[in-house]
Amino acid sequence: MSEDGEYLEKSPAAARMGKAAEHLVAAFAILATGGELNVSTSLVDDEGVDLVFHRRGGSATLAVQVKARMSTASQVQQDRLMASVRSQTFRPRSDLDLLFVAVNVELGVIMKAWLIPSPAFGAMVSEPNSKGRFRFSASMKPASMDRWTPFRLEAAELPQRILTRLAELEEGPPPTRDR
Repeated sequence: MSEDGEYLEKSPAAARMGKAAEHLVAAFAILATGGELNVSTSLVDDEGVDLVFHRRGGSATLAVQVKARMSTASQVQQDRLMASVRSQTFRPRSDLDLLFVAVNVELGVIMKAWLIPSPAFGAMVSEPNSKGRFRFSASMKPASMDRWTPFRLEAAELPQRILTRLAELEEGPPPTRDR
């Protein structure tokens, strides 16, 4: 069975755990920035957006699709995070990032994270598999140098990286000149 089906069938609590991880990310980002970040959640995430971040006093928003894996999963225990993104809902755009997180369920903390702008993710993944999913597989080992390493973050780095992404969106693209 693929990791997609395995994860969904592993426990009837999988959706509950995923939602809890999203709230963990949101709460941590707010707390770690002293309230500089604010987060909104979707009632329905059928467009692939779980959280929307914005900076207090700013106008930019960053939509984030969260893919969480728990420390009880065999891949996470082997220092690997594997997840998939549905091609049906994945639409790369400058204000959408994918956030892959490994969560220590005993401590209720983020172990590792990868915050990847959706255009970069789209450029780096191959065609979707037969189930219409893009595959993400990254090493959590500090010495690893897989293709996702430039996006890998320690938990403490995640809130600042979100603030940096919002600053990039505030700046916008460089102006173009009409000739």
